[in-house]
Amino acid sequence: MSMPIVAIVGRPNVGKSSLLNAMAKKRISIVDPTAGVTRDRISAIIDHEDQYFELVDTGGLGIEDHDNLTEHVENQINLAIEKASLVIFLVDVREGALPLDQKVAELLRDRPIKVLLVANKADEGHMDPLAGEFHKLGFGQPLCISAKHARNRTVLLKEIFSHLEQTDTAQPKNEVMKMAIVGKQNVGKSTFINQLAGEDRVIVSEVAGTTRDSIDVRFEKDDNAFIAIDTAGVKKKKKMYGNDIDFYSYTRAIRSIRRADVVLFFLDASSSISQVDKKLANYIVEQFKPCIIVINKWDIAMENEASTDDYQEYIDKMLPGLSFAPICFITAIEGKNIQSLVDLAQQLFKQINTTVTTSQLNKAINAITAERAPSVRHKVGLPRIYYSTQVSNQPPTLMLFVNNPNKLDENYQRFLINRLRDVLPFSEVPIRLLMRHHQEKLPNTAS
Repeated sequence: MSMPIVAIVGRPNVGKSSLLNAMAKKRISIVDPTAGVTRDRISAIIDHEDQYFELVDTGGLGIEDHDNLTEHVENQINLAIEKASLVIFLVDVREGALPLDQKVAELLRDRPIKVLLVANKADEGHMDPLAGEFHKLGFGQPLCISAKHARNRTVLLKEIFSHLEQTDTAQPKNEVMKMAIVGKQNVGKSTFINQLAGEDRVIVSEVAGTTRDSIDVRFEKDDNAFIAIDTAGVKKKKKMYGNDIDFYSYTRAIRSIRRADVVLFFLDASSSISQVDKKLANYIVEQFKPCIIVINKWDIAMENEASTDDYQEYIDKMLPGLSFAPICFITAIEGKNIQSLVDLAQQLFKQINTTVTTSQLNKAINAITAERAPSVRHKVGLPRIYYSTQVSNQPPTLMLFVNNPNKLDENYQRFLINRLRDVLPFSEVPIRLLMRHHQEKLPNTAS
């Protein structure tokens, strides 16, 4: 049995995103005074006393989206309601019952679904009597809360679980791998997510910047649970100036790279690699993240007689820092090579979690240094590697014990890493090298 879903529904600016963040105890949805910031379904797994449910934030019902995406937003709201075991009908105790609240009530009354009426922004107890007028919506006495101050959070949780008594609230499967899908605007990230999910999980539109939040989408393969993180399209920093929503979207996309196990770096086969692409690639390298360069819309490139070999050469030239990253050519809109891409991500995940023995590593190091010894640097002397050991995974991190950590220059380190990829099971992932004087000892916490 799948985990129960609880959807938060209401008109714009009643605090739906704030409630999701308060219940999850972390910032997930973007919270901004601008009406209509949330468009897609944003979700988080909520646990309380070893019981679990998926809480889903939705867009404001009745908002007129300035990018003409109102129909898409309302479709996401309806999908959330259809899948929900319980709907939290959120209202604003300070503003009282407005015509749009009545519209939400009419939508919910037509559905055979449990509804819990919750009055938000009741920061203090003396405000609770103001919720009396919401009786006319037809869903009984509202529960007064303050998402901003987490007032009555535990009370709300208990009320939610009382409505979920007939559903399975056991702990869900732990995710095996998190994949962050990153890239510029309109490269097909959301289309790819929907193919993985097998449904219209996120809005797909020709409008640039449709996705604003970073959206975790759970999917299963071979009886394992995975997370795919859809992120907002990254744009030039100067184009974000003065726009808080774009800035929040950017910071969440960058954070998604940091928390991912594998990064799927999307490029549009019909467009040239830009400065934004290069900056994203550099950030992925700086974070030592396994990466697959995903060339989407390959069907368009093939119509122009493009070849994979030519594109491989172009990528190597434009993104030299990601020379270790495999390339996958897909057409997301048609679902072509989607499964191969996920399989490849699993292979990279296996590589970053592989541990080699100290004997195996030192044998490789000795063979490489015999092939090409480190060069003598002026006034520093002859570099010498005494021995090495792997100290951690994700990424594979190798500690080299040397006579002087300053003697091994960057060029030789790059050569060493590239050759280690050839002879160790880390052929397509970043390797981190650490240097230590050979007389120093590793701390007891090293593994």
